[in-house]
Amino acid sequence: MIRINCYLPIHNYESAAKLISGLQANAVIQNIYLPEETATKAGGKAKPFSYNGFGSTQWVKALAATVTGVDYVLLLTKNTALSFGQFAIERMISVAEATNAAKVYSDYYEIKEGQLSAHPVIDYQEGSLRDDFNFGPLVLYRADALRKAIDNMTMDFDSAGLYYLRLKMSQLGAFVRIPEFLYTIDETDLRKSGQKLFDYVDPKNRKVQIEMEQAVTEHLEDVGAWLAPETGALEFDDSAFDKKASVVIPVRNREKTIADAIESVLAQKTSFAFNLIIVDNHSTDKTSEIIRSFAEKDNRIIHIIPTQNDLGIGGCWNLAVHDARCGMFAVQLDSDDIYKDENTLQKIVEVFEQEKCAMVVGTYQLVNFKLEEIPPGIIDHREWTPDNGKNNALRINGLGAPRAFYTPVLRDVKIPNVSYGEDYAVGLAISRDYSIGRIYENLYLCRRWDDNSDAALDIVKVNAHNTYKDRIRTIELKARQQKNA
Repeated sequence: MIRINCYLPIHNYESAAKLISGLQANAVIQNIYLPEETATKAGGKAKPFSYNGFGSTQWVKALAATVTGVDYVLLLTKNTALSFGQFAIERMISVAEATNAAKVYSDYYEIKEGQLSAHPVIDYQEGSLRDDFNFGPLVLYRADALRKAIDNMTMDFDSAGLYYLRLKMSQLGAFVRIPEFLYTIDETDLRKSGQKLFDYVDPKNRKVQIEMEQAVTEHLEDVGAWLAPETGALEFDDSAFDKKASVVIPVRNREKTIADAIESVLAQKTSFAFNLIIVDNHSTDKTSEIIRSFAEKDNRIIHIIPTQNDLGIGGCWNLAVHDARCGMFAVQLDSDDIYKDENTLQKIVEVFEQEKCAMVVGTYQLVNFKLEEIPPGIIDHREWTPDNGKNNALRINGLGAPRAFYTPVLRDVKIPNVSYGEDYAVGLAISRDYSIGRIYENLYLCRRWDDNSDAALDIVKVNAHNTYKDRIRTIELKARQQKNA
């Protein structure tokens, strides 16, 4: 007989009563652990368990102390009403037994504002190192792997305990996703995808981010993918370049914002010559006309329309960087955005010259279409540090903006021809072998508005994006393991 302990941090007994009764009637459930006040109302149907400090290593270790005489642990990771589908627990056990998985999770349904919708999740990869990976709120752990993983913990965290546990368990066995909708929860986070995008860099979460960084750093050391800080300086060769810098803008159908972007480049005050390369990816609105009107008046503007029809943002970047007119440093500006003031380009190039690095990443400010600041405001990516940034980069979802590159390195590395994650992929690849300079002063206004490509994505598109970035991380993890070997 399989035996399971079940842990439910549900604080409202009324919303949990039916679930508790169903679990109690299931022969495989040995113990149900509820918050003390909920367990009291449940009478003898459940045992009290403190959920104070939920998610800390202290809480995880307290859980481990109760995991005796059982084969699996079923954990609900959020305070939400939950109902199981037909034979859901039996299905999870069956898959766990068949695969000997360390962890099993599944797709699920969610009720938002009274409407039922499907919430598929994605498969776990070696590179699924971001701390916000969504397993769904219900997971099944193999008890022996859980105990061993907890024994392997060497650090104490207030907030990163469950993330730390996940990383340790991933070293002990597979994480298996069941692509079936096995349960339903009430979802209270009703924000659009674009509103959730910057949660991980909110300055209010800095303490939590430091803990997550410590956890992933130890994991990378464990699996042979940790990299020491890069100390070598590049020797820049400017003999092959007519211009010191080029600003690169890939664009398609941005008639509302492209003029602002162009004007912000032309207003730059520098001690060196620069140009602006705009790769106009077959715009069908007035974007091309607007670009031509500027180019006719200013010979610093290079207007390129690709001959190919299969280029994403990354492909447009490659086209610009491999153009003979590209400067020694290639500096990013998205067609929605603008530089904060006329000194941005000068400051970026000065960091290149001072630090002799292959890439520079700045700091940006989130604004609305009218350029008014919106939460969380300034995004400085302070998780990128000279001593550990290239390791922590495997945990986070992006490296910041504006991004700038030493052109010969970028020509060698090349950017994936996609329109999502291309900047992250090339940043990871460069960080493997080169230093990256940072500017923590705000240089850039990043517009968030309804026409952003990631403003309101459905779950299928969000999953596709996350799967791609996880794949990029997996590739990079393998490359770093080989580099170390």
